[in-house]
Amino acid sequence: MKKTIAIVLAFFIVLSVSASKILIPMDELQKNHLKAYGLAYWVLKQEIDVDWLLNYRDGSFMIPSDESIVKECKIRGINYEVINDTEVGFILEEIAKPEVNMELVKLHKAPKIAVYSPKAKQPWDDAVTMVLTYAEIPYDVVFDDEVLEGKLPTYDWLHLHHEDFTGQYGKFWMQFQNAAWYKAEVREAEAMASKHGFKKVSELKLAVAKKIRDFVSGGGFLFAMCSATDTYDIALAADGVDICESMFDGDPADYNADAKLNYGNTFAFKDFKLKMNPYEYEFSYIDNTPETRPVTEQNDVFTLFEFSAKWDVVPTMLCQNHTKVIKGFYGQTTAYRKQFIKSDVLVMGENKQLSEARYIHGTYGKGTWTFYGGHDPEDYQHHVGEPPTDLALHPNSPGYRLILNNILFPSAKKKKMKT
Repeated sequence: MKKTIAIVLAFFIVLSVSASKILIPMDELQKNHLKAYGLAYWVLKQEIDVDWLLNYRDGSFMIPSDESIVKECKIRGINYEVINDTEVGFILEEIAKPEVNMELVKLHKAPKIAVYSPKAKQPWDDAVTMVLTYAEIPYDVVFDDEVLEGKLPTYDWLHLHHEDFTGQYGKFWMQFQNAAWYKAEVREAEAMASKHGFKKVSELKLAVAKKIRDFVSGGGFLFAMCSATDTYDIALAADGVDICESMFDGDPADYNADAKLNYGNTFAFKDFKLKMNPYEYEFSYIDNTPETRPVTEQNDVFTLFEFSAKWDVVPTMLCQNHTKVIKGFYGQTTAYRKQFIKSDVLVMGENKQLSEARYIHGTYGKGTWTFYGGHDPEDYQHHVGEPPTDLALHPNSPGYRLILNNILFPSAKKKKMKT
């Protein structure tokens, strides 16, 4: 009888040692990086903590061993390794070494995610909604009604779809003024402005921008790409100044607008001048345009900074990747000229040769924001009307990984969160 009990006890001891944790590697051995983020989010939704091993095998995840998690890895096509207590100990010992640029961050609650986007489908796609869908991370769509009704504080994380916060309808007027989708967009925006008591769409969008600012100030996490980045700051800087020509709002713009901009209102940018010509597909000099970027698709890249994982935890999280060199991609807003970036803004990805930043981060009040230049990390020069990118063809996309780093960022324990 004693022998039988000893055998049973030994069995359970061996079982516990042999299946202590599940390691989700995020190096080149991972066959689906994007789905791996979705798995981490799914585990958090089960109220199970996730260890994010910063810079260990390119930002791997470590999760308590459970058969349901193993099954989910198999269903989603994610590489995983079941490791025992001894192996876990070696990993933690390695990460803890003062001379090693690694850190462990605990992820706790799954963040509640909102995407600011028109409810009707746009004639172009959005990288964030595509990767959230592919990674199987749930999100809500909110727009002007929800923002102005004060619903943003019910969310942890907000993404700004490729919106134009200046009220110029993306400056698509010259090329698409007669297109049915453009006319419908104008009608819908004007109706929304009228509904909320604004005479102009620019006034509506400014009110929305201020509500978003309040969301960040109160502790929210903001992420934006492409034209939603610079037009957001332009709208805040132009508070009380008419920067829209008559085809956008029915009356002439103020040609002294540049002198009246208040850069103290902005998150990221300073000292920029506007491009108010309605025939020009640019909003300001913030964006480094194709005409001034002497690169081709083959050599258009930007490099991620390497931060101290033990001291600069936030940017280290946001830069986790299996490569430090990311291929570039265009958008209406592609890259930020460095001379227009505020001194307290953290540049996380840049093309030093072109003196441009592609990936920047900062704090505002109790919250944070991240701006990422370009439209689609796997479509070099996306055009209106083109089909959306099939992420099943790009499951290891480094450019899309940067988006998903931001998704998990709000889950991290605040301890040691230094920038």
